[in-house]
This record gives sequence, C-alpha cells and structure tokens, in this order.
Amino acid sequence: MDSDVMPDRAVAPTSEQISESIPTALRTAAGYTWRLLIVLAGLAVIFSGLNTLFPVAAALFFALLVTAWTGPVMRLFERFLPKVVSMILAMAVIAAGIIAILTVVIRATINEGANLGAAIGQGFDQIRTWLTTGPLNLSNDQFQNLIDQAKSFGESIAKDLAGNVFGAFSSLGTLIIASSVFIFGVIFFLMTPEKIWDWLLSWFPQQSRTYVDTSGRIFWESVAGYTRGIVIVALLDAILVYLGLLVLGVPLAPALAAVVFLGAFIPVIGAPFATFFAAVVALAECGPTTALLVIALTIVVGSFDGDVMQPLVMGKAVNLHPLAIVVAIAAGGITLGILGALVAVPLAGGFYGIVKYASGRDPEHPLPAKSEVRNQPTTAASESVGPDISPANADSDNLDSEDTRLSQ
Repeated sequence: MDSDVMPDRAVAPTSEQISESIPTALRTAAGYTWRLLIVLAGLAVIFSGLNTLFPVAAALFFALLVTAWTGPVMRLFERFLPKVVSMILAMAVIAAGIIAILTVVIRATINEGANLGAAIGQGFDQIRTWLTTGPLNLSNDQFQNLIDQAKSFGESIAKDLAGNVFGAFSSLGTLIIASSVFIFGVIFFLMTPEKIWDWLLSWFPQQSRTYVDTSGRIFWESVAGYTRGIVIVALLDAILVYLGLLVLGVPLAPALAAVVFLGAFIPVIGAPFATFFAAVVALAECGPTTALLVIALTIVVGSFDGDVMQPLVMGKAVNLHPLAIVVAIAAGGITLGILGALVAVPLAGGFYGIVKYASGRDPEHPLPAKSEVRNQPTTAASESVGPDISPANADSDNLDSEDTRLSQ
C-alpha cells in the first residue's frame, strides 16, 4: 500500500520578509512618527517639571537675558579693570540704562495719559459715526454689540495673559526666592560662564559632547543676539514713529512713541498694533487724511524694521519666517501668558538653530565626522566639577571593538 503523499507544510514568513513587504514610504513614515512621539513625550516631561518650578526657571532665564546685555559691557571694562570691578560697573551701567528708558516711557505716559485716553475715545467715536452713517449703515445696537464683544474678548485675553505669570509669583516667599536666584544667576553667569557650561557638559557621554556643546552655543548666540537687538530695534522704532508724528503734526507724540517702544518687544505684531492707536489719535485730532498718513507711516516703519534694522542689528540671531514668529508668539501667549509672548521668539529661534544644526543644514556649523567625535580628546568638562565619565571609565576600547564587530 502506497504511503499517502503529505502536502508541503506552509513555511511562515520571516520577520525580514514581512519588513520587506511593507512599502518603503510607510516604514519611513512610521520611523519618523515613533521618534517624534518619543521627543514630544520627553518635552512634555521637561515642560511639566519646568511648570512646577516655573519661578526658578523664569528667574534663571531672565538672568541669562540680563547677562546677554551686560556681558559685552563687562568685557569692555575688563580691558582696563579687574573682573569683579568690571562686572559691578557693567551691571550698574545696564541698570542705569533700564531705569532711564523706563523713566522716559513712564513719564511720557503719565504726563499725557489722560489726553491720550481722551483722544483715543474721540477717535473711536468718529469711527462709530462712520460705521453707523457710512456705507455699512450699522445700527447703534449692532455697533454696541461689536464693542461689547471686543471688550469682553480683550478682557479675557488680558486676564489669561496676566494670570499665569502673576499667579506663579503670587506669594512673597516665592518672589524673594526667584529674586535671589535671578541676582545670583546674573553674577555667576558673568563671572564663571565657561565653568558652569563645562560642568553641564560633563554629564553627557564623551561621544555626544561635541553635539551638545555646539547646540548649546548656537542656542545662546540666538537668544543673546535677539535680546541685544530687540532693545535697539524698539528704540529705533519709537524714534522713527516719534519723528514721523512730529512731521505730520499729530499731538501726544511722546506718549504714542512710548506705546510703540513697548509694543516693539513683541515682533511683527507689537509695533503695528501699537501704532494703530497713533492712527486713532490722528483721526480724532487731525482728520482722516492724517490718519491715513499715519497708517502709511506704520507700513514704512514696519518695512524698514523687517528689511533693514532687524537683519542689520540681529543678523542671523532669529532666522524665522514672519508666520513662524506669529505662531510662536501665539503659542507662548496661550501657554505662559504675556511672559510667554515676550520670550517665545528667542526660544523659537534658538530651538530652530539647534534643529538646523542637528539635521546638517547649517553651513556655519557642519556636523563633525563620526571618527572625529570618537577620537575626540578628553575636554575640560570631564576634568572639572561633575562625575568622571571619561573614555577610560566608559571602556571606549570595548565600544570600538563592538562597533567593528557589528560592521563586519
């Protein structure tokens, strides 16, 4: 009796065959997706921790901003004086400059605040008259509903913007702690910046220190360049608007220039929004023709700001598209209120610089070759404060032999 012929049993596909059967585009998209999710999860953990320690983190960040202003002045004094004396004089000069600017802005606002408010009110009354009697022919009730909606929207935004910041510093103890961190942060950032940075680098593996070091320096150059440049740009914006209003004969020019100066600290949207009030005042005091000329002045100053002043003063500190700046300001305002709107642009510029470097798209900071990173000598970071994670303890020879085995 012939034995029955058994059918061939189906062979299960291997994992390599399954992987090869998946379209390349889908595998690439999946790889990017899970990596992005891990990065977002890590950022969520970091921001959650920063939210808990928000006053301390904010104090350290503002200490970095003041360091960006004070550092160049301190280095100038260091050519002739000891380091400690140079630091004290530099801090005094910066403090005097801040006090002088605030004094001019506050004095102009106080001296002409009442007249400015009355002029803005008259300007809005003229706008209301045009809307109710002009082509739109709105009724008084419709116009009042628009005003009420705009007022309630503005009040809710102002409450959200201010609530996050003032809520974090609500207690006296928190304010004292944050102030102490800020003062000592400025002092040590000015006196021992390299030692602090080397200590931070010492916590990273030897092979990654080059990337971390370059990324950190790119971030600092972006934040420091923006911080120094935005003050100069705001002053120039205020001066140009002040001169333009004087030429056009618009009253209350000093107070309006002060408003423009404060608004310029929020790029792209701050100065034009502040100049809108100048147009309303011009409408009330000088008529619609002058108001249109003030709007034209806003366009000219904005173009000069974006095309000439910011590239000249800031250089490549914040190389972001205007739409990206608006999105960053909106995200910062929603997340951290007015403080987030103010610091969103330098942070976005710094992180963009890091991403550009990490993706190999920064010609000024090319990625080092792997052989250069592997053969990098021990830096000062591994010899200063911090854990000893030099290649000797990391057993770099074993790592090299392992890489050779895997490549074979």
